[in-house]
Amino acid sequence: MVMGSIQQETEVVVVGGGPGGYVAAIRAADLGHEVLLVDERERLGGVCLLEGCIPSKTLIAAVEVIEGARRGKEMGITFEGLKLDVPALRQFTEGVVNQLSGGIQTLLKKRGIAVLRGTAELAGPQELRLNGSEVASIRFKHCILATGSRPTLLPQLEGIALWTSREALAVPRVPERLLVLGGGYIGLELGFVYAGLGSRVTLVELLPQLLAGADADLVDPVRRSASKHFASLQLETRMVGLERRGDLCIVETESAAGRTKLEVDEVLVAVGRKPNTESLGLDRVGIALDARGLIPVDAQLRTRVPHIHAIGDIVAGPGLAHKASREGKVAAEVIAGRPAAFDNVAIPAVVFTDPEVAWAGLSESEARQRGLAVTVGKFPLSALGRARTVGRTEGLVKVIADAEGGAVRGVGIVGPHASELIAEAALALEMGAVLEDLTATIHPHPTFSEALMEAAEVAEGLPVHIPPLKRSTTPH
Repeated sequence: MVMGSIQQETEVVVVGGGPGGYVAAIRAADLGHEVLLVDERERLGGVCLLEGCIPSKTLIAAVEVIEGARRGKEMGITFEGLKLDVPALRQFTEGVVNQLSGGIQTLLKKRGIAVLRGTAELAGPQELRLNGSEVASIRFKHCILATGSRPTLLPQLEGIALWTSREALAVPRVPERLLVLGGGYIGLELGFVYAGLGSRVTLVELLPQLLAGADADLVDPVRRSASKHFASLQLETRMVGLERRGDLCIVETESAAGRTKLEVDEVLVAVGRKPNTESLGLDRVGIALDARGLIPVDAQLRTRVPHIHAIGDIVAGPGLAHKASREGKVAAEVIAGRPAAFDNVAIPAVVFTDPEVAWAGLSESEARQRGLAVTVGKFPLSALGRARTVGRTEGLVKVIADAEGGAVRGVGIVGPHASELIAEAALALEMGAVLEDLTATIHPHPTFSEALMEAAEVAEGLPVHIPPLKRSTTPH
């Protein structure tokens, strides 16, 4: 380990070069501050870019090409000799990551932001101590902590060589039989990836529903698709034993039907993530973690030490790159003295399964739990012209709005391009739109975006392209 002797000073130091950290550094520099960024990795971009969002979506795009070729048969188009070149796919994915990471490096350099390699911990309220760097410490006026998260490993699996998302996204090989532990977004996305690449995938989920937290009607098309693409989908099932024997894993599961042993070639553990907060030296400055290991912050992302901010996966809220980026901008603007706050109405959630799922704002189940009087408009993609033209009619769009006044409270989408369509819903929520704002906005035809307008018309009780329905209002 390199231990430097140099001490540096800066106005703002950012710890972490992921989508929260580098964005915060850029915004702070653009607002006139001297900025230093510290990251332990050789490449910038954090988990999202290096071993998360970007490589996974690149692999998903490759699988979509394969699936598209297969679906072409319905349109009279057939392909022969379709082959998968895993080394070439790995090289393409790595190329995408390298290009984007290099782009971040350039963006920082153009703004005069210095980047130091190493791990950082607070030595005091205005000093960071660095390990593995030629610089020993940094004196700062303001600090933004953005150290992200890492995969959670089950205690009973410690010491066993298994895959997490990090190993799976490197595509070291395509196992013939892959068991995925966890039916959340990471487990499902990677399950679809490896099923598309040729693995026989078994997914085991403890809960009775995939994607816990999403409305059941949004999850149903994904469950049906997973049942079709996976060798086995086992809900309400838990792993009770795992043994590695050479190249094989023997996994024992338990459900209401009893215990079962399964032999697979690899196991991917995708049961959650934990924040990287233990090694930040927070106790030295009087910052205590909450029960989940997160750093408490206020709306300005300030910790109890006001000139030390925390953003991203190490504070409350969903661990999403776009949420971290927004928080990074807010923290930088607060440091610059601007009246900024993280007061967003909606943080869109997207799952890149087949079909995609996305939602923003209040879910229908949340509305019911809160006893809110809302109207819900659902529009099936089977009634949408554009969905018919591409042969992808599975899914729906639904709008949840106040029964009185029609204020839009939430939107859920399952189907092709849900990841793109949800942005209009997020804007509507941030702008305080009512149903008429969606129905009176001219949506181009024929597009998937029309489905949001159509769902809003259903919620208004004035649908055009489906038969008139009795308005669904909760509570009943």
